[in-house]
Amino acid sequence: MSIDLSKMPKLGFGMMRLPQTDQKIDLEQVCSMVDRYMEAGLNYFDTAYVYHQGTSEIAAREALVKRYPRDSFMLATKLPAWEIKEQSDVERIFQEQLERAGVDYFDFYLLHSVEDGANYETYVKYDCFDWCMQRKAEGKIRHFGFSFHGSPELLETILDAHPEVEFVQIQYNYLDRTNPVVRSQMLYEILHERNIPIIVMEPVRGGMLSSMPPEIEARFKVRQPEKSIASWALRFVGSMPGIMTILSGMSNDEQMEDNLHTFTHFEPLAEDEFAIVNEITDELMSMPQIGCTACRYCCDGCPSQISIPDVFRTINTLRRYPDDWRSKNFYSGLIQRSGKASDCIACGQCESVCPQHLPIIELMKEAAGILDQN
Repeated sequence: MSIDLSKMPKLGFGMMRLPQTDQKIDLEQVCSMVDRYMEAGLNYFDTAYVYHQGTSEIAAREALVKRYPRDSFMLATKLPAWEIKEQSDVERIFQEQLERAGVDYFDFYLLHSVEDGANYETYVKYDCFDWCMQRKAEGKIRHFGFSFHGSPELLETILDAHPEVEFVQIQYNYLDRTNPVVRSQMLYEILHERNIPIIVMEPVRGGMLSSMPPEIEARFKVRQPEKSIASWALRFVGSMPGIMTILSGMSNDEQMEDNLHTFTHFEPLAEDEFAIVNEITDELMSMPQIGCTACRYCCDGCPSQISIPDVFRTINTLRRYPDDWRSKNFYSGLIQRSGKASDCIACGQCESVCPQHLPIIELMKEAAGILDQN
């Protein structure tokens, strides 16, 4: 069953950063956001086995599956390599996902975070590509693909070996086009040349492209005073051919409304707007920022319970605004409910799951020296 791009919503609802109250998903607000998204005529929801410590798929069941006809929405989820220890785990996880989400099938099913090394080797070792095609033949999966955080070379190798793959999900935004680790422009070009539909994750780079230094934001506002800073990032991705759906991990009503406005009144970037984006990309790339997208994969297994993305958020803010006292205040509140940067024991668990391949241990040492001095 081929994918009809004309029927896919340009904006997808990513369920990795759902609103929370007392560190639990705020289901009432999620329901409200789902309703608003569906009212706008959009219907693609993206979750995963590991999102929100395993509760995102349950939230999808409660806020979406129980409240809307099954044929009115599309639901995507993912199989995590790092949870597979033996062959039987593949089917066990899948059955658990069906139960959590309350569905008989998934519209889109992905091998999660395929990349060079352990993850890809795990999927190969346990024949996950063939297993997914078997589930598709049974009607348990409608469309099969994978999310990708690896090298362009690996991407081509996989696509050559597995022509059955119907789509690929990649991190793509204007800042990561030339990022030597992500190399998203090369990934995009490989997929586009092969006419493989592309789902985009991190179009606003975990929120990094929604808030910038005032002098940079001003240049966006001079050209489009009524549009948000985040909308520029979404319009950039939406202007590229071959993009099937753009995922946004919306955490509140304000983000939902802004994104709906961007896509229900979609305007591709004009030539002079591309020029502005390219100039600002060069400036942002010259700033020493930690490239964390706040996916929080690093947090679940941290023995010191450090909220690593929030530590990096503090450091990034201090790098841009060294005299801003609010960053230190934010960190003081953070460590009342999570570990300090100096609590890091350098176990490496975080680095093993980081999609951005950040040197987290060294970065935590830097953060401890800045934030945990008496």
